[in-house]
Amino acid sequence: MEESRGWAAVPRNLKSLLVATLLLLTALWLINQPLQTASAPQGVVSFQVAGTADQAHAILLSWQREGETWAKSYLWLSLLFVPVYLITLLRLTGHLMRDRPGVRERTVARWVRALFVAAAMTDLAENVLLLNNFNPPNDTVSLWATIFALIKYTGLILGLAGLIIIRAARRHPLEHH
Repeated sequence: MEESRGWAAVPRNLKSLLVATLLLLTALWLINQPLQTASAPQGVVSFQVAGTADQAHAILLSWQREGETWAKSYLWLSLLFVPVYLITLLRLTGHLMRDRPGVRERTVARWVRALFVAAAMTDLAENVLLLNNFNPPNDTVSLWATIFALIKYTGLILGLAGLIIIRAARRHPLEHH
């Protein structure tokens, strides 16, 4: 019996999660487009890493009232996006580990899962801080939002790198008899 490969081997629930994640990511990207200004060249990402009340205030001024509404919409939608991407990444990790019985691969997978959970938790904290940093922006809130954003991005990048390492650990999957 020949084993399915590629997209056909991906379980239906993981496919659904990947599609939901992609749809939410696309919606966030679309909402972020009008928020790109000279003060916020990366839109909400610029607000996430503003670091100071002055920088956050300059970004808010560049967005004006309508932009603030879009930014708040982005942050509220992001609160929904976080659990969706976390569940997707955890399921993807499990799927990629299905034929990886080695101790090293399992250890890397535990670290990858921990990185994804840490990224999601800091993402939630960052979003809550940013939702509370509109009127008026605060240095402490801006700094902590930046720290949490950097932890989030680091966790996601290292976690994804870990998934690549897991898949590259063995060139050929184990044969099932």
